[in-house]
Amino acid sequence: MTVKIAPALAGFSGEWSLSRRIIDHRAGSTGQFDGTAVFTLADYGLSYFETGKLTLPGHAPFTAERRYRWCEVDGLVSVEFEDGRFFHSFDATTPEAQHWCDPDTYQVRYMFDEWPVWTSTWRVSGPRKDYEMVSSYQRPTG
Repeated sequence: MTVKIAPALAGFSGEWSLSRRIIDHRAGSTGQFDGTAVFTLADYGLSYFETGKLTLPGHAPFTAERRYRWCEVDGLVSVEFEDGRFFHSFDATTPEAQHWCDPDTYQVRYMFDEWPVWTSTWRVSGPRKDYEMVSSYQRPTG
């Protein structure tokens, strides 16, 4: 069986250099993540895997990883957790979404204006959370 990548996903396939700033407004501190993100072909669309070094104030740097599933559903890019649960979806004309994870609200805005350099900015708020996470992606050089 041949799996085809939906047009909305095709440009993401492959490896990306990833740099992320995590601004904790409550603690008044900033963390940093540097690593790679790889989108690989899967039967549902693209499998997303990121790995890298996370540095948080007051802690020794450590390796951090995340996995998601990206697929196209009804013309939208749908992002799912690794186990297939829905996370959020967006379209190219309005690349914004929201996710409620009781009791916190996660809002994301994707920026593709300088493609193939792109960013995602998450704003997370709730009774115990108040942070912004800005992830910048670009194709590796060299």
